[in-house]
Amino acid sequence: MALTVPPPRTPLPAGRDGRAGGEARGSWSQWYEQRLGWATAGVAPVRLLTGLRFDALVVPAAAGHAALRRVGRTGPVALMGERMSLLVAAGSADELPGLLDWLEWGQIALALTALGTDGRITAPPPPGRPGPPGAAVWLRPPWPPHGQEAGPALPALSGFGSRGGDAPDLVRLVDAVATECHRARLTRARKRPASDDSAAQPLAFS
Repeated sequence: MALTVPPPRTPLPAGRDGRAGGEARGSWSQWYEQRLGWATAGVAPVRLLTGLRFDALVVPAAAGHAALRRVGRTGPVALMGERMSLLVAAGSADELPGLLDWLEWGQIALALTALGTDGRITAPPPPGRPGPPGAAVWLRPPWPPHGQEAGPALPALSGFGSRGGDAPDLVRLVDAVATECHRARLTRARKRPASDDSAAQPLAFS
């Protein structure tokens, strides 16, 4: 009588340190919570909660890359697939509609959203740690600053057009991102067939 041998168990993906994938991702949560003071949720994938220590501007990756070439200093920037998340000061999501109006972008449809209270973004692996294929990545990582203060300087709104201290300028960042989102929209409109009714809609450029 032949013996039936059960197939071997499929191991969980392991990190470079040999730990199982779930445990390694759990250490990601600990890194964000202990080093930066950022709240997390979940394990596979880990999520970073917005509206507490930071908000996020979420834009198409192509527009985000173009905006980053135009502005110098920003806060941390994460990339997940075709979407880019630019971390900004908590409360910025509430300020965004008024800021876009002030910058004369308010009446123009933009592929720009802001995540504030109750929002979340996929957490990339902490800087220097490997991640599974297709994982989010840090384009500009959130290295902890020197001293006791936790978290990097985030773009913040303090008056229109100027920002003192070490924080990047939220006004400049939003204007650059809105410009590149609209530029991408104009490019797509020019490539549409003439029979596409949506191409006949008026497009403004500021």
